[in-house]
Amino acid sequence: MNVEIVAGESADSGFLGALFASEGAALVHMARWYVDDKTAAEDLVQEAFIRLARHVHRLRDRSKATAYLRRTVINLARDHNRRGFVSFRHRPPAQPDEPSTEEVAGDRAARAEVIAALRALPMRQRECLTLHYYYDLGIAATAAALGLSENSVKTHLRRGRKSLAMALEDAR
Repeated sequence: MNVEIVAGESADSGFLGALFASEGAALVHMARWYVDDKTAAEDLVQEAFIRLARHVHRLRDRSKATAYLRRTVINLARDHNRRGFVSFRHRPPAQPDEPSTEEVAGDRAARAEVIAALRALPMRQRECLTLHYYYDLGIAATAAALGLSENSVKTHLRRGRKSLAMALEDAR
């Protein structure tokens, strides 16, 4: 989200820039609880900062700026929803947001942890877990695929889940 705060070249602009850096993402996250898409949430936060920039010289206690921004974002979201409620039934559903680079990286890291933990398991446990959870095979189908009894598959699944949970817990 790019925001330009027009507050002049003063201490106010430095204050607003620091406030945006520290609170901007949290305010967008909060706004997402009220509006359909990330772009609308970013627009609401930007508008809240613009309004603060216009009146920052009146702010006596700068520690209350975050509370002012939160309240402004919530009020703007309510107004946004009131205006949009009339046409709500006539618009197509919002497209899901593309995951951010940070989310994609986090998902990849978590997946890599799981894969590394799976590779560390004994072969039978790994095979049973993979067939049962990743390929969505039932106990009987997993047993047939591996040439094991159903009870053996259940035992390997139980032991594998326990070992996997311990390995992932240790990784954190």
